[in-house]
Amino acid sequence: MGKAVIAIHGGAGAISRAQMTPEREREYVAALSTIVESGQKMLAAGASALDAVTEAVRLLEECPLFNAGMGAVFTRDQTHELDACVMDGYSLQAGAVAGVKHLRNPVLAARLVLEKSPHVLLIGEGRKILPSPTGWRACITISFHS
Repeated sequence: MGKAVIAIHGGAGAISRAQMTPEREREYVAALSTIVESGQKMLAAGASALDAVTEAVRLLEECPLFNAGMGAVFTRDQTHELDACVMDGYSLQAGAVAGVKHLRNPVLAARLVLEKSPHVLLIGEGRKILPSPTGWRACITISFHS
């Protein structure tokens, strides 16, 4: 079996070359490198691919540089609606949430849907039918204003 690797994407959208200073580019590269290294270390230590990927996405959600979680863009109504999905390639099980508000890490909710729900996708307030796991931190909308 080959070496496992993690690839991440820092978000959708465009940053003009004029906005991307060398300093800012270094910030993005450093953050992406740290996140990938964290996931790679987990894999090297024997963690499952699902655990490593969930953690990598959680770290992206924690970083305001990227269009995920804390860095999410505003909706037309000046709120945040977040989506996340995880899939276990071995079992082909998936879990997802869409249009959720006030969740710091939607990927943890998606993981919970995969592991604890008969559903594949919960939308909006539907995610409230799930129990709150340790580490699933709700946050107030103001936390997203970065």
